[in-house]
Amino acid sequence: MTTAIPAPAIRRPPAPRLQLVGDRPPVVPGNGTDGGRVAYLVFLPANVDPVAVMTAHGIRPEIRPLEPGTPPAPEPEPASRPSPVGHGDAIRVDRARRMVEVDGRELELTYLEFDLLDHLVTHPYTVHTRDALISGIWGYGHFGDGRTVDVHVARLRRKLGPAHRGRISTVRRVGYKYVPDHQ
Repeated sequence: MTTAIPAPAIRRPPAPRLQLVGDRPPVVPGNGTDGGRVAYLVFLPANVDPVAVMTAHGIRPEIRPLEPGTPPAPEPEPASRPSPVGHGDAIRVDRARRMVEVDGRELELTYLEFDLLDHLVTHPYTVHTRDALISGIWGYGHFGDGRTVDVHVARLRRKLGPAHRGRISTVRRVGYKYVPDHQ
């Protein structure tokens, strides 16, 4: 009697994941200088669309292919962006003093609560995924999940009060967005 020996299982490498290495990008100083530039080199398999990967992680792609020996193209003028918080908005963020006022009263926020609210207010109507918020606010090396963001958003809503808690809107199965006052 002969016994068949099973063939060894073929192990496939795990699917590639985007992993950013290094410190968070520098904050733009209040004196108007650009504060330097940070660039990351990301290796992806040939069949992966880099724009889709970066967009999924909340990163705005700026891809500028260069021909060998050509100087880089000049950077385009930054688009004028409307003020994130209008004159009539009840929620005001003062980055210089790291202070938030709601209807004239100052909120007591933790460091991360301030950063999260500041980020949301700075980008109104933009839907932010939980993963993008984790990497942007907590940093690339943070070992957390979407529940961390949910807990901080719940605390922010509680501190904003019943009149303004709806400003941080939940986009089901995606993340959160900030909705300012109607002007």
